[in-house]
Amino acid sequence: MSNFLHLALFLIGVIIAGALILKSGKNGPEIRQEMIIPGVLIFLLLSALGFTFGQVTSGEVGVVTSFGRVTGDIKTPGAYLLMPFVNTVELMDVQTHAYEAEASAASQDLQIVQTKVTVNYQVSPAQAAQVFTNLRRDYGPRVIVPSVQETVKAVTAKFNAEQLVTERQTVKDQIEATLKQKLQPYGIVSENVSITDFQFSKDFSAAIESKVAAAQSALQAENKLRQVHVEAQQAKAHAEGQRDAAIAMAEGSKRAAILNAEGQAEATLTLAKAQSDANRLLTASVTDTLIRYNMINKLAADLKVIVLPPGSNFLLSDQLLGTAPK
Repeated sequence: MSNFLHLALFLIGVIIAGALILKSGKNGPEIRQEMIIPGVLIFLLLSALGFTFGQVTSGEVGVVTSFGRVTGDIKTPGAYLLMPFVNTVELMDVQTHAYEAEASAASQDLQIVQTKVTVNYQVSPAQAAQVFTNLRRDYGPRVIVPSVQETVKAVTAKFNAEQLVTERQTVKDQIEATLKQKLQPYGIVSENVSITDFQFSKDFSAAIESKVAAAQSALQAENKLRQVHVEAQQAKAHAEGQRDAAIAMAEGSKRAAILNAEGQAEATLTLAKAQSDANRLLTASVTDTLIRYNMINKLAADLKVIVLPPGSNFLLSDQLLGTAPK
């Protein structure tokens, strides 16, 4: 933006100076001698103004120099005013940038690992003057690239190949902390590190696949065994249920038979008792008089002689015989 302003003011100065100095004549443009000095002054004034005013855009800061020497003054986004021909402003990008890198390193168990990382970084706005003084704008290849490579190699060597996969977050945190510590003295801020890929040698990858396949087979066998165990438990529960049902049915039949037998026994006892009671009552009701009466009734009406055993006391009367006295 500042370069555009410089060019615009320069062109305006040229136009105004040319308009003042030149005039139209019969044979073309003619120079007016009296306007040369005012035209030159206006041109120099506008050119000076063009190099005096400037602007810093968002995402940048301006490092002020005086005759090429860094003053330490930092211009934040916005317009600025400087002494022309003495001070200049060097713009430094302070936006966040992503740097992707691949690093080859050996793990703790000497497995070759290709690690792909992405680093988000920015120039510290407060240290932009320091970065410009020491690195100009070449901080990427001079500081960031070697720091990332060294950090990844150093951290990878602390873990074996399996841990690099299973403890990925721990590896990432250590790379991030180490890289931040390395870049801070240079005025570079490491904001975040992401591990996007781990690649191992073909032999080690094949060994991992075999191990995973074996683990999956073992898991499938374990699941099958668990399924068989569950099915056996279900069959056992079903058999026990059938057994309990059969036992309950047998017990029910047994109880019913017992109750039926007890009922029949009680009925028999009741009937016998009733018969006994009836016999007892009948026996009690059969008196000698009743017996004689029955015997007389069974004898013929005209029978008048009765033979009695010796010693019997049997009396006949007209009343018992049912005949009237003659």
